[in-house]
Amino acid sequence: MANVDSIAVAPAEPDPTPRPGQASRPADARTGLSRVRALVAVAPAVLTDGAVIAFALFTVLYHLAFLGDLRPSVTFRIWLLACVVLAVVAVLRARRRTPADSAPVDSAPVDSAPVDSAPADSVSAAREEPVSARPAADRRLLIGVLVAAAVAAVSAGLANTSVNVSWWIPAVSGLLAAVGGLLLVRQAWLNGPTPTPAAPAPTPAQSAYALVVSVLVGISSFFMARNTPDDVYYVGKSVWIAERDLIPLNDFLFSENVLPSMGSQPPIPSIEVFDGAFANVIGIHASSALWYVLLPIMAVLAALALWRLTHRWAPRRPVLAFTVAIAYLYLVAGGDAALGTFHIPRLHEGKGMFVSAVIPLMWLYLTEWFDNRSRRSLLLIVALSITAIGLTNTAAIILPMLVGAAGFAMLLVGRWKAAVVAAVAALAYPIGSLVVSRLLLGGMSATGADDAFFDAAYTYRRTLLFGVVGVISGLALWCGALIARRRTPALLAAGAALALSVLFVPGVLELLSALSGISVVLWRVPWLLALPTLIGLLCTVRVPAPTRALRRAASGGIAVLLVASFALFATPMWSPKSWVEVHDRPTWKLPQQRQAIAFWIKDLDRPQGLLLAPKTIMRTTPIVTSEVRVVLPRDFYLVEYDLNSQFAKDRLLLAGFADGAASPTPAELKPALDRLDVGTICVYNGNRYARDTAPQLGYQEFAKRKAPGAMTCFRRVG
Repeated sequence: MANVDSIAVAPAEPDPTPRPGQASRPADARTGLSRVRALVAVAPAVLTDGAVIAFALFTVLYHLAFLGDLRPSVTFRIWLLACVVLAVVAVLRARRRTPADSAPVDSAPVDSAPVDSAPADSVSAAREEPVSARPAADRRLLIGVLVAAAVAAVSAGLANTSVNVSWWIPAVSGLLAAVGGLLLVRQAWLNGPTPTPAAPAPTPAQSAYALVVSVLVGISSFFMARNTPDDVYYVGKSVWIAERDLIPLNDFLFSENVLPSMGSQPPIPSIEVFDGAFANVIGIHASSALWYVLLPIMAVLAALALWRLTHRWAPRRPVLAFTVAIAYLYLVAGGDAALGTFHIPRLHEGKGMFVSAVIPLMWLYLTEWFDNRSRRSLLLIVALSITAIGLTNTAAIILPMLVGAAGFAMLLVGRWKAAVVAAVAALAYPIGSLVVSRLLLGGMSATGADDAFFDAAYTYRRTLLFGVVGVISGLALWCGALIARRRTPALLAAGAALALSVLFVPGVLELLSALSGISVVLWRVPWLLALPTLIGLLCTVRVPAPTRALRRAASGGIAVLLVASFALFATPMWSPKSWVEVHDRPTWKLPQQRQAIAFWIKDLDRPQGLLLAPKTIMRTTPIVTSEVRVVLPRDFYLVEYDLNSQFAKDRLLLAGFADGAASPTPAELKPALDRLDVGTICVYNGNRYARDTAPQLGYQEFAKRKAPGAMTCFRRVG
């Protein structure tokens, strides 16, 4: 028999008779308040769905602009006009809805629930039987799954630490737990209600909480800065586009759109073009547009995306689960591949927004599609897939894994038509755009990319981490399907767990690397899992207790333990160990001294030719301006141009000289300076060898900068 408190009970009709001393509220006031509450309740969905459709539209327009050779500013203005038209149409359609279709959310029975406890669906909850009432075979399988999951989580968390654990132990036990969990969820699905009962809508109070938290997340993005070497490409491209109102189809870092572009970066993503066009149209610096305007908006949307999936998948107490998930992102950073480092610190890069917002929204839209198979859900899946490839090329690798995991789970319960349609909708545009790009511009390769291979154990360690946090991540991975809301959420969580468990078997990632020819994204395979949501769901586990108050207290205690574990055993986002600086005012995401030096050099009366400066300054300069071309924007990218070529050797030689790391002779330096046409040399005053050698190379001193960051600049004579 189901617990009485697990069954949703419709609230009694409110008594319209005013109480003593209570003035009757005018009908217009009640109607206005009801509309406000309804708008607040649907605001997270409206904002995130609207953003997905808007950015997908820009991505399509950006791709079509190649046919007409349109400037980015023109494409942006067309996009703005199209967005206004779509918004007007949406408003008019909403106003024409019947009262039944547009009933305020707060009139639904679910609104009577407390803010921290969304009731489970009445039919689903009524079928939720205690373990003792299940068939003996199911009980044995459940116990086996829990034991295997515990072994996998503990051994995976301890692997590669001081405890020597063979990776075969978590790999095999995790695979067994995933298979067993999928079988349990499949059996529950086949024995469950048909059709699938609707999930409760968020209450106004719940949505208001999510909105407040999301706005606070957006505000925090102003003050935390992580200097990421990749920004020289991503942000530098936006700056180049903003200043020239052109899309560089060729190299823009080492040449003026002349040399071939990097094979690992085909011009499919539109996020850098959007930022550059936006900055060009409104007339501000592209870096300011990105970090002061777009980043806070992206942070709000990412938090709302996390909220929406958590609310949809949580069987109870979604607000508490969402709070734990947000705490996880802020408190578990540190490592270069931890999900927390891709949230605020690297959200402005397309891949950060992909893992933080697209992944949870894709799981959400797939859940809605498999539940209701509406055209709206399918449209959102298509739009999100376009948004994904507009953010990062990684989408073409991770999305097939995610959709394949969801589709396989649905095939097991006979939903093969819905699975096939979803797969086509989610993959047609990303894969198609990649194929077209390869046909027109040449193949995408891993050359120049981070093609160092990470095996399954190290992949787990990098993203899901190790130690206590690694154990918690493992529990979320292998127990998520048993905790999530029944039916579709549980089935999709089980499919994701199985897919990732297969990938964690030793040799699978190696095989994928050999077949695909690239290793750059294989360490990102854990991204297919909506890990922050599953982490949050851990505090919603149903603890046996005689009263609702005790069950709530138990859930709160689990949440406190989880957050305390993150705080004690992980590195927070704002720690210097996460390569993050916290400022007392909004700043660019650059070391402030390097930024000041780059602007100082930009304003000098320099001759024509490249700038030679310390590597960190040359890496910062493209983010400040495209007008100053540097010898070596980033040595990491030289692999694209053959490290054994004179092109690469000259740049490495001169960069070592400017850094003070090497002391080549003038006879070695002079030919390299001439071949690269270096017009300006700027070095720190502490690099005495470079300062003494520059005049011997035909350069004269013309500018000095005082401490901090004391520097001397020389320009070519004649």
